[in-house]
Amino acid sequence: MTSPQPVPFTPPADPQHPTGQEPGSFQAMVARTVYQEDPRLRSTALATLLSLMPGLGQVYLGYTQQGFINVLVVGSLFAILARNIGALEPLLALFLAFFWLYNIVDANRRAVLLNQRILGLAPGALPEDVRPALRGSVLGGLALIVGGVLALANIRFGLSLAWVERWWPAALIGFGVYLVWKAVKASRE
Repeated sequence: MTSPQPVPFTPPADPQHPTGQEPGSFQAMVARTVYQEDPRLRSTALATLLSLMPGLGQVYLGYTQQGFINVLVVGSLFAILARNIGALEPLLALFLAFFWLYNIVDANRRAVLLNQRILGLAPGALPEDVRPALRGSVLGGLALIVGGVLALANIRFGLSLAWVERWWPAALIGFGVYLVWKAVKASRE
């Protein structure tokens, strides 16, 4: 018994329509079976599962900015709710639950649309971060290194991290300044 031979991959002429067909056409739907092995395709189930940790599903799909915004919103709401602010607590708790569920649905929806765009079944641009290989990030790498060093110093050497509770808003300010700087830099180009 012989096994089926794989279909050779030929790169598409138009990167916006990887199947070579107009989005939504019958030919594009038929061509979808040929491109099942596209390394840019993402698992909708994995994106949904990862989004149980707010923002992680979006980061997995390549929407890193949206993912970090989601985790900042959830983290800020937790920090505010931990302060026992009184009458606004039920409203903020309801918003937190709604936003968390929205995050899960959004990751699933983005995964479906992303895969449709990759296959040429839906119009629209792909996010810049959708790529087969993992690319480095200086800012993300430095943040992980600093976080890891601080956690290790706390665990191994007893370094107090009480200052983090008092100074964490400085990280939000720094991230905001970075985003403004990137936007100004992009508008000048």
